[in-house]
Amino acid sequence: MTTDNADDPYAKIRPYHDDEVAPVLTRLAECDEFLDTITRYRMPRLSKRMPGLARRLVSFGLKRKMRGVESVQGFQQHIAYYMNQMLERSVDKFVVEGLDALEGETAYLFFGNHRDIALDPAFVNYALYLQGRNTVRIAIGDNLLQKPYVTDLMRLNKSFVVPRSAKGKRAMLAAYQMLSGYIRHSITRDNHSVWLAQREGRAKNGVDRTDNAIIKMLSMAARQEDKSLSLAGAINELRIVPVSISYEFDPCDVQKARELKAVDDGQSYEKKPYEDILSIASGISGYKGRVKLVFGTPIVLNDETVDIADHIDAQVLDNYTLFPSHYLALEASGQAPELVDTASITDADRATFNARLADVPAELRPWWLCQYANPVLNKHGRL
Repeated sequence: MTTDNADDPYAKIRPYHDDEVAPVLTRLAECDEFLDTITRYRMPRLSKRMPGLARRLVSFGLKRKMRGVESVQGFQQHIAYYMNQMLERSVDKFVVEGLDALEGETAYLFFGNHRDIALDPAFVNYALYLQGRNTVRIAIGDNLLQKPYVTDLMRLNKSFVVPRSAKGKRAMLAAYQMLSGYIRHSITRDNHSVWLAQREGRAKNGVDRTDNAIIKMLSMAARQEDKSLSLAGAINELRIVPVSISYEFDPCDVQKARELKAVDDGQSYEKKPYEDILSIASGISGYKGRVKLVFGTPIVLNDETVDIADHIDAQVLDNYTLFPSHYLALEASGQAPELVDTASITDADRATFNARLADVPAELRPWWLCQYANPVLNKHGRL
């Protein structure tokens, strides 16, 4: 494992380096808990009757598939294969816009709206991969890294750790200073792009808004180095590009509705063990319909008084795509009928939407609908 030292100050949070890939893959292929997770999914009957045999078969298969993989790029080429499979099975159409306008050899901080734990940055990476560009380093909260094998998988895929579990103001400040330093180091020193969500946690209610605390975190490293540097100057050197991802359907919409209802009812919503990991699996395997990814234009600030979060939100909202599912949800909710674009809705769209809505428990439907209706209201300034 990596260790923290003067030569590698970000060792505890950074993605794995190429020379660490082979040992980590070996460790994963011999991790019983990881192997059991795969066997329960790929061979459920054998995993119950003969778990040891199922484990050995999966271990052998993993070692064979990963033979010769000795770099992060080699590992991500395998991920691209599974992304292709996922697209074929669960996505009707994937459209990318705006990437051609960005310089191919320049590092950017892709600042994205957040709807799916794993797929938001995965689609960004896939778009970059299809154009032969270098993939991004991905910010991921340590609350998702509940198992050592999950941490290994994420860091193999260029993920770096966002500290959310640090206790106490001093520990939290130190953790965010390190995070700020690593993001700045990636962009300005390594010339390596980064993906970061505009807020902590997914926008479960469909409202995309940037958290100002993240903006402050991003500026910490530069302003610590140069006390006279303005906030605008610290942000400009990161070359922020707002990114909007839009899903026609969210595979986790019922789970999100359940959480939204609990919060609205004044209840304390407690996640089940490994609920986030299950959400990742649901997001990957579930039907998404059409998906559109739009890269905005780099943000350059000239005025210190500009609200940076508002600047980012304006691009995220402008570039967000409204699908028939959004208008149909607004129609079903009875809100703002004048905003429903019926011309874009086909009979097939309505049938698909109604079939999904029929499967939603009646008590969750208001919260299910709001996830799809709110983007229309937000785009028109009604929230």
